[in-house]
Amino acid sequence: MQVDVSFADLPAGPLELRMSRSSPGRYAVHEFAKNIIDVRVTDTAGRALAVTRPDPHQWTVPSHSGAVRVTYRIFGDRIDGTYLAVDSTHAHINMPAAVMWARGLEERPATLTFSVPTGSNWRVATQLMPGPDAFTFTAPNLQYLMDSPTEVSAHAVRTVTPPGVNGATFRLAVHHTGTDAELDAFAGDVQRIVAEARHVFGEYAAFDAGTYTFIADYLPWASGDGMEHRNSTILTSGSSIRSNRIGLLDTVSHEFFHSWNVERIRPRSLEPFNFDDANMSGELWLAEGFTSYYGPLIMARAGLMAADELADEFTGVVNTVRNNPGRTVRTAEEMSRLAPFVDAAAAIDRTAFDNTFISYYTWGEAIGLGLDLTLRDRSSGKTTLDDFMRALWTRHGRSKSTRPGYVDAPYTMADLKAALASVAGDAAFADQFFARFIQGHDVVDYEALLRRVGFVMRQAAPTAGYAGQLRLQEVQGRPRVISAVPFGSPAYAAGLERDDIILAVDGAEVRTADDVERGIANGRPGDQIALVFERRGSRVTSTLRLAADPRIEVLTVERAGGTLTAEQRRLRDGWLSSGSRNTF
Repeated sequence: MQVDVSFADLPAGPLELRMSRSSPGRYAVHEFAKNIIDVRVTDTAGRALAVTRPDPHQWTVPSHSGAVRVTYRIFGDRIDGTYLAVDSTHAHINMPAAVMWARGLEERPATLTFSVPTGSNWRVATQLMPGPDAFTFTAPNLQYLMDSPTEVSAHAVRTVTPPGVNGATFRLAVHHTGTDAELDAFAGDVQRIVAEARHVFGEYAAFDAGTYTFIADYLPWASGDGMEHRNSTILTSGSSIRSNRIGLLDTVSHEFFHSWNVERIRPRSLEPFNFDDANMSGELWLAEGFTSYYGPLIMARAGLMAADELADEFTGVVNTVRNNPGRTVRTAEEMSRLAPFVDAAAAIDRTAFDNTFISYYTWGEAIGLGLDLTLRDRSSGKTTLDDFMRALWTRHGRSKSTRPGYVDAPYTMADLKAALASVAGDAAFADQFFARFIQGHDVVDYEALLRRVGFVMRQAAPTAGYAGQLRLQEVQGRPRVISAVPFGSPAYAAGLERDDIILAVDGAEVRTADDVERGIANGRPGDQIALVFERRGSRVTSTLRLAADPRIEVLTVERAGGTLTAEQRRLRDGWLSSGSRNTF
């Protein structure tokens, strides 16, 4: 892509031109300058200006006469929420990955014009403010500009009009390989999600240009992703609407919920966003995790996910948080602060994260589930997590920002605790919940809480032997351990480590991962079986003492063979039914 940027009315002194190192919604560093080619810096007459390079992300113009023009080409071939992709079918533009900016000019407005290939029928989908023609747009400041992804292609457009819109317009701009009929049906499902999400907060956000845009690339060569922005979202997938409708809608639900939670109900640690470095926050368990909780919950309330499917979702979440040894090492707040190391960030060296890290998405979802059911349990269904989210919305997100791209009242951890105390009517409860489950290492009693709303939590395999969750891969005809062995598991106690090659289990030679799993599953909790493995050329014999499998499954009472009581039905209906009794 060819980029041409002009800076006028510059103050005297050096001009520092920058490429971003991070992108809104991402917490890690991505080094976008690496893809820039052929940078040329001139004055308005086209005369070359001297340039220095103090670091890999900056081009400094020591001297100029008040106006500078910079042109460059930039390579991009990844369709997701972070990078740039340009090919013969479209330009998929994440602004930090594409646009150079100038330090000190962050509050200046910008005008962007997109030049499409001659003869193409491409058009522009973006949250940028409309300009004088279909290819010219504006941004009031750098924060808004960098937060405005753009799709330029022959995409299809649909408008959805849920009830309670109050003047807002919701658009779907979809670049895909499916049919119009598939997109029409998909747009109807999106409308149901948009309408249902509103019930949590009682109203839609005040979108800055009166419009919210879902920008989707559902293409076989795309990478799966979803990325929230203030008045839009980027949705990408290698699957199609036909093959993965519910999966794509689940991402839609998650990202749209972000238009309240994190885009406007925003932690102070992320406001304003820093384009020069990683962005660390201890509140991602709420910003990302509670959004992960509400994504499938809104799907269920909208009739797009059955209660049994929601139970399957909770099975994975509760198992992860209860059984992952990382919970004893770091709190949910501390896990959140690790985002710069794990959020689409890759390292060459090995880490201990298999044993020391739980995703803040997953742990936060578990906390959201636990807090919602706890509030309902304490109040017989009268107080819910919806009330807590509304309180945050009223205190920190509801007012329209005086500067588009910024949040006027970002929250702190103390603000969250105060909001919970107010909603629950009990400051001691709020203090204890934060101390134990957010800034501590405990988990709520999911079994008792789920039972009250008509779900059963039980052991998935109560009689099978268990060695720990081992990831095995067949290498040269033998099963090899390919990830860290969980701390505290029977396999860890037996001395098994990553890269060990398992030779025999309980006296039987093993050749595949299935052989190992069968050998362990045939035992019973408390059994001691012989384990033979090879470590870096040495043969090791050990004893594996099997434990009871701690993994659980969550089922509806009906699926578990029981009958709902009237109270369970009332509480479940209050939790999963469409709509809300609370509106502004």
